[in-house]
Amino acid sequence: MKTSKTILQNIGLLTILVFGFVSCEKEFASIDSDVINSDNTTNFETDFFEFPVRTYNKKVDPFQTNGLPSNLLGYYNDAVYGSSTINFVGQMTPTGYDPTFGENVVLDSVVLSIPYYANVTDTDEDGNNTYEIDSIFGSTPIRLSVYENNFFLRDFNPDLEFNSTQNYFSNGTSSSGDVMNESVIQGQLLYTTDEFLPSNKEILFTDIELDENGDPVLDEDGEPVTFITARQSPSLRIKLDNPNDTYWQELIFEKEGSAELSNESNFTNYFRGLYLKAEGVDSNGSMMMLNLTATNASITVYYTSDAEEDVEIDEEVETVEGQFVMNFTGNGVSLYDDNFTTIPDGDIVNGDEALYLKGGEGSMAIVELFKGNVEDENGAQVDAFEYFKNSFREDNGDGTFTQKRLINEAFLEFYVNQDIMQGDEPDRIYMYRVQTETGLIDYFLDQSVSDTQINAKIIHLPPLQRVDDETDGEGVKYKIRITEYLNNIIIRDSTNTKLGLVVTTNVNAIANFESKNEEDLDGVLQIPVGAILSPRGTVLHGNNTANEEKRVKLTVYYTEPDN
Repeated sequence: MKTSKTILQNIGLLTILVFGFVSCEKEFASIDSDVINSDNTTNFETDFFEFPVRTYNKKVDPFQTNGLPSNLLGYYNDAVYGSSTINFVGQMTPTGYDPTFGENVVLDSVVLSIPYYANVTDTDEDGNNTYEIDSIFGSTPIRLSVYENNFFLRDFNPDLEFNSTQNYFSNGTSSSGDVMNESVIQGQLLYTTDEFLPSNKEILFTDIELDENGDPVLDEDGEPVTFITARQSPSLRIKLDNPNDTYWQELIFEKEGSAELSNESNFTNYFRGLYLKAEGVDSNGSMMMLNLTATNASITVYYTSDAEEDVEIDEEVETVEGQFVMNFTGNGVSLYDDNFTTIPDGDIVNGDEALYLKGGEGSMAIVELFKGNVEDENGAQVDAFEYFKNSFREDNGDGTFTQKRLINEAFLEFYVNQDIMQGDEPDRIYMYRVQTETGLIDYFLDQSVSDTQINAKIIHLPPLQRVDDETDGEGVKYKIRITEYLNNIIIRDSTNTKLGLVVTTNVNAIANFESKNEEDLDGVLQIPVGAILSPRGTVLHGNNTANEEKRVKLTVYYTEPDN
């Protein structure tokens, strides 16, 4: 798949960058000897430059959503941007083929279970766990419906050469031109409720305790005594209906021995999976992130049947319990249905007053460094990029450069525009090179790695600074360090490219997914998965804001040897 190829490209790039960083350190070493005297007397001075930056808005085009590592489901109403609904269509495949169900099969229940992303925060003396669910946006119920899916999700594009992957996009189209209309997708209704709300409760599986005669043990109130047989982390877990009292029997049990249950290809063409549909309730709702790649993300069909056993005297018939399990291991597509306010088109010449960053099919910003003029030592207006390069290096005339100043720290600051912003700001934003579809070298060299995204990559991408550093305080600014990115320009004459700025639900999630627009003027041909999976948004001051103190600018602190 193209996603795998992109990940491999990122890994290869990281290897090159690391070796390049080592080389960079060696080139710095020649200057270090001039900065510090042998008698340990300081022989340098520090100062800083400020350089102009141009920033402007860019609408995010529909993007590939099959093959995502996680999937959003639900309704989210943003006070600034408007509402977004995300539904899911997914194929299912059995854990085994050619099943034998036995005689006199009786359906017990059919359970759909999809885990949330949850962390244990406490465990009591009885082993009961308290969980905190990650990536739940909103706190009010949604209308949730589950349908049989009637749309066949192809793995390969029939219009291209053999084994060319079929991509499905967030707007319900595909790379071969198919359109996933709801009238086609929506099959038999299997479940619906107007009051679905994710719960952080641990799911307990119990059984009835039996005495030596096989009878239930009763408590003092005459109720059967139960014991816990298994535990499951918080999940979307619901019992599906059995329409006409025959749906699952006809779908599964009556197909025993048939071609439909014999292999994956036949099964996915026969039963095309589920359509999970979310709707807001009175313009309110919640969005949840689902772990559909988990092994226990499944439909389990519970049943009993008669199994015959040969014994020495005669034949006895024993009732046995069975399960037919289907996982979400087939193709799956997230469908985005947005009702957003109009975001102004970006001013690619002068830059914008405000930057609108919204996850999903929302908006991002393009960042162009050194766009404009600065005043040189003689008071003349000169090109900012040429002044930057000439201030930090001398051209040796043979393709190499001698560095005149050392960059100690370089960073961009993006202030939250609280005149426009309403609601909860995302904690993290992510910057990447749109034309090479990779993070900056500073990202890969940042060793502050953590499974918890709020603690990951905090040197290069510090979390949002909030008022009084309170977790629920108003957002003040985001800071992005790009020291090594600029060092690469100085040391190796690296290209100063356009940079993309997006909100992200996870700074560790930087794999890119294809944009439907294959001819983007800004070069935004892929979108980071962390932005795809973020329903939140923020509004930042741009370079053209009337508030001069909060304009975007590039600050470069440097050390200059005192010769």
